Amino acid sequence: MKFRKLPRTNLMLSEVGFGVWTVATNWWGKIEDSDKAALLENAVEEGINFFDTADAYGDGYGEEILAKVLGHKRNDLIIATKFGYDIYDPTPRDGHKERPQKFDREFVKYACEQSLLRLGTDYIDLYQIHNPKLEALERDELFEALEQLQFEGKIRHYGVALGPDIGWYEEGEYSMRDRNVVSAQIIYSILEQDPAKDLMKLAEEHEVGLLSRVPHASNTLTGEFDHGLPTFDADDHRAHRKDEWLQEAMQKVDRVRFLVQEDTRTMAQSAIQFVLKQPTIISVLPNFTNLAELKEYTSALETPELTDEEQAKLDELWDHGFDISEPEPQFREI
Repeated sequence: MKFRKLPRTNLMLSEVGFGVWTVATNWWGKIEDSDKAALLENAVEEGINFFDTADAYGDGYGEEILAKVLGHKRNDLIIATKFGYDIYDPTPRDGHKERPQKFDREFVKYACEQSLLRLGTDYIDLYQIHNPKLEALERDELFEALEQLQFEGKIRHYGVALGPDIGWYEEGEYSMRDRNVVSAQIIYSILEQDPAKDLMKLAEEHEVGLLSRVPHASNTLTGEFDHGLPTFDADDHRAHRKDEWLQEAMQKVDRVRFLVQEDTRTMAQSAIQFVLKQPTIISVLPNFTNLAELKEYTSALETPELTDEEQAKLDELWDHGFDISEPEPQFREI
């Protein structure tokens, strides 16, 4: 494992981190409880020290499972969690739709205390504002609350997680430029590079470390769909991806197969190397669902790095839309 320093902190994060949502929800396929524990335990054995979770993952389960499985290793880990969604509202959630958010002082304090209890710790290394809109970031009260939690030693640093999907440039720009965050979590992959490229320029300018999730673009870059598109369970987060998007994504994947080096670097490993070629990205968060993926993705760091020539070819493909003509509009009855 290799490590990178989060700017303006003393935190050294593993270049490959663990996004806990895969073992806290059924949003990326169902995993048996024993396999969840094995994934977390083996992640540490592979050298991962950075675990990214959220209070909203499984209504707190994403924090509880970390404490249950890895609590005895707390001092060896860097734990990031998120807040902002009102998971304490008893109103049932409607599928994958976003819950109401709260960012007032009292709620932030309460959310932090509850996360500390679930994590079984007295401090959080990185406390992230979860998918905020610009109006939330403009509230001084939110950042006064975070600074107070930092003063009390309950959080070491705070950052922002942009989402829920790609985009949110304005929120990223404002949080980095005006709110002194140390980190910003973004989506970045060979197939999804905007607005990440512009956010990287801001991150370099303001000494903000980027955490990059979904490096495999809904697993189109892992080889999983090379022999046909799957049918996802209704609970699976990828079920919202339209067939047209997946089909076009696989056309783009065909254009970048030159990255694969037989017996040396797989497509999935190339996708991780692509993300880590950017120095502003401190840690990449692939979606782990089994031990084979854990081994393959963490060992990506031992494979040949992307050359400048490979990167230039990827840049040219991106600039030209991967040389794919736009399909005819397709309409469906609803």
